[in-house]
Amino acid sequence: MKRSSATQVAAPVQLTWSHFGRLHRVSAWPEVEFTVEQDGGWVAYEPDPSSAEFIAGVVMLDAAKWQRYLEFLPAAERAFVSSFKFGRLAALAVITRCPALLAELSETPALLPLVAAHVQLRGAAAPRWSELAAVHDRAGVFGVLEWLGLPASRSTLAILGRVADPDLPRRLLAPIRAALWQPAAVLRFERRAVLSENTLLRDCSALAA
Repeated sequence: MKRSSATQVAAPVQLTWSHFGRLHRVSAWPEVEFTVEQDGGWVAYEPDPSSAEFIAGVVMLDAAKWQRYLEFLPAAERAFVSSFKFGRLAALAVITRCPALLAELSETPALLPLVAAHVQLRGAAAPRWSELAAVHDRAGVFGVLEWLGLPASRSTLAILGRVADPDLPRRLLAPIRAALWQPAAVLRFERRAVLSENTLLRDCSALAA
């Protein structure tokens, strides 16, 4: 009698973490749905990279979990998300909610943390991904800069392009935005070939003093 071999279907690759006893999950590409366990089921929600549960995911998702998940992303998306260390979850959220931004974010990765923190920077009550996508569709990356409260100029993009590590901490985002409106700060930033986190912190602090 010929023995039939059972077909094994691999479980979908997901990102899972816990926050205050509640499981959160990001489904596999291309759906990339953010869900939270509730009453025995999974409830979808719009990700807010500024939220406590999101930050818990940043801390708990280690390199091994990310490596397995990233293997299933298309090349361009995988390269972009992989370019971050602490901002991978935010990068994944942004490029799946606003995929048209991928090319411009790839050119200026330091813009990603500002986009991801739009709830905090705009003082909104909840994520505005649809609004962001509409702004980009209508006015491109300069419209996005204006929407974030940044100067909508090539100079802003050039300065952000000099940032050495795009994993900018949240505490620096508002000071950087404020500094970019000051001509003295813009001149100082433009004179530097590379802008490290320490340089940005020092320059922003000096200008605020």
